[in-house]
Amino acid sequence: MTRILQESLGGNARTTIIICCSPASFNEAESKSTLEFGKRAKTIKNVVTVNEELTAEEWKRRYEKEKEKVGRLKGKLEKLESELSRWRVGETVKLEEQVNLREEAATPVAAPTENEKEVVVGPVPATPGGGAMIGSLSNEERQKLEEERERLYHLLDEKDEEINQHSQYVEKLKEQMLEQEELIASTRRDYELVQQEMNRIQQENESAKEEVKEVLQALEELAVNYDQKSQEVENKNKEYESLAEDLMVKQSQLNTTSSELQQLKDMSTHQKRRITEMLTNLLKDLAEIGLAIGGDGTDMKLSADTNGKIEEEFTVARLYISKMKSEVKNLVQRCQNLETFQTDCNKKVTGRARIKLTVITAVSEYEKDLAECRLLISQHEARMRSLQESMREAENKKRHLEEDVDSLREECAKLRAAGNVAFFCNDANKMRVALEQQMDHLRDAHQKQVAALRDEIMEKQGLISELRDMNQKYTLAHQQMQQDHEKLKQEEHDKSLKLQELILTNERREQARKDLKGLEDTVAKELQTLHNLRKLFVQDLQARIKKSVSAEDNEDDGGSLAQKQKISFLENNLDQLTKVHKQLVRDNADLRCELPKLEKRLRATMERVKALETALKEAKEGAMRDRKRYQYEVDRIKEAVRQKNLARRGPSAQIAKPIRAGQQHHLGGQGGMTRAPVTGVLSGGALGRIIPSDDEMRKRKAVIGGGNNITPNKVLLAYVKHGQVVSGAVLACRFKGKEGLDYIARGKCGCEKMDKWDEVVSFPRSDGVCSNSL
Repeated sequence: MTRILQESLGGNARTTIIICCSPASFNEAESKSTLEFGKRAKTIKNVVTVNEELTAEEWKRRYEKEKEKVGRLKGKLEKLESELSRWRVGETVKLEEQVNLREEAATPVAAPTENEKEVVVGPVPATPGGGAMIGSLSNEERQKLEEERERLYHLLDEKDEEINQHSQYVEKLKEQMLEQEELIASTRRDYELVQQEMNRIQQENESAKEEVKEVLQALEELAVNYDQKSQEVENKNKEYESLAEDLMVKQSQLNTTSSELQQLKDMSTHQKRRITEMLTNLLKDLAEIGLAIGGDGTDMKLSADTNGKIEEEFTVARLYISKMKSEVKNLVQRCQNLETFQTDCNKKVTGRARIKLTVITAVSEYEKDLAECRLLISQHEARMRSLQESMREAENKKRHLEEDVDSLREECAKLRAAGNVAFFCNDANKMRVALEQQMDHLRDAHQKQVAALRDEIMEKQGLISELRDMNQKYTLAHQQMQQDHEKLKQEEHDKSLKLQELILTNERREQARKDLKGLEDTVAKELQTLHNLRKLFVQDLQARIKKSVSAEDNEDDGGSLAQKQKISFLENNLDQLTKVHKQLVRDNADLRCELPKLEKRLRATMERVKALETALKEAKEGAMRDRKRYQYEVDRIKEAVRQKNLARRGPSAQIAKPIRAGQQHHLGGQGGMTRAPVTGVLSGGALGRIIPSDDEMRKRKAVIGGGNNITPNKVLLAYVKHGQVVSGAVLACRFKGKEGLDYIARGKCGCEKMDKWDEVVSFPRSDGVCSNSL
């Protein structure tokens, strides 16, 4: 009954439990367990759920939720166990420290899951006899389990076949990689062969490198000389710039000194002008006072106008002030006399009426004069006070001006560095003359310094012109080097043509790499398909496990053991699939990692081949140049030896065998050329025809070469009878060229190829060398 009701309790079904128990003693244990089951079943609440299959993500979320709830329950259990251990020890637990079961169980009881329901519903039998009720499975369920197991085995066989297919595909890829490695090995062997050939060429080219080294040394010496000259030019430019800077500094100092001196002059003239204006105003005021008093002001005007010097003006001002004092004293004395006269007149009041009237009028007049005099005296005193104040200000300004002049004298003495002045003149005139003399000396020294600097500038300009000429020469040399550089660029263009051929080869290799990449994409797609199948298989397993969870409650059940074995077998297979998948991913990653290395090796091999080809070409060119130089030296040595032999032999005849008069000889041409008779000259000078026959002589080629006037395309073709011209005999002839000129050709017998046939004219020579040896 427990197994039947296990999936129904607490689910979507409404369940009514009827417990049938027996009061018999032998059924006591079973009745008790049944009653306990009913008691627990009464606490179960129905929770309605949707009948649908959940995805892996939803199962994962539910698993996380259940994991959290289990964690909370574990915490609660640990707290309860700790509290229980404290109670058992005999310790009293405070009310605040006791676990509140309602608060702890509020969350899990509110939303129980299917696992909890299954745990609650599945009771454990209290006695061994209870297993008889649960231990047996029906034949239908057992048959279903067998069918499910067969189906899973069949699915595992299919997966094994897929894994074998993928492993075969991986083996094919490895075979392709081995083929690529063999190709790389063959390329490496070719590279070694090319390297050996290059070593041989380098050994042959060692003799030719000496001259190249000499040329390079000459170029290095030229470059060193050029660097030295350029360094000298830079040093001269730096010296010129430093001298120009010094000149500018001196010029700026001179300008500042002259500007300061000019400012001081302007200030002194301005102060002098102000002092003279003040003195002239003072003198005018004094003249007006003198006129008002009654003195003569013409002398004062003349003295003020005639002399404009400061000291004289001060002396004149002192004289005027002294005159003013004397006149004021006279006025005071006159006032006293008038007062005494007034007192005398008052004493004589009792006099006559006319005398009284005259005295009154005179007194009134005198009183008016006295009032006017007093007014004039007060005015004169005020003017005297103002004049004294202006004199004090003038004295102060004079003192300041003297101090400024002294400071200017010291600065001028420092600039010209001629020594300190022995004494200072108290007189302003002497001081001005001394200052002007110092300025003249300073001006002369400045002019001399400017002339010296100008001379130095002219010398530097001449040096600059020389440096410019040298720079022009170096520029021409640089242009020549640029022309050589253009030639080298042309050679590089020729090399680039060969590089294009190599690029075509590289493109073919790139195509092979793309094909390999396509294979990698196919492998990746197959791996992705395998991964998707693995996911589906895992989901199917989870669904199957979900349905067979009910068998996990009873560990003593035989069916649960079989299911556990099945699950362990499936997990092992799943682990093997995962390992195979990881191995495939690693193999693919290794292939991808090795591919750039192989590409890099291929590029390095191509670059090395290109470098070897360029080196081979340069070696061939050097060998050709060396061969031409060697041939030129050989020809030059042969010519020198021939000239030496001619000089040693003297005028003796060089005829191996004389040609008899009347003999018929023919001179045949090569390649269908017609025979031509040759006019022979005997040793006695008689002319004859030489027509040799073909059957009585063997022909041999002879090159008539040498001489500075023979062009390379003017080569004589002649046939010489065997025995008549021995090895080393000297021949001489004259033939016409295209330009219509006659050339004298000398040389020895040879067997080289000849390009042209010309008319042969025999002629006698004074040195015994003639053409009758032909």
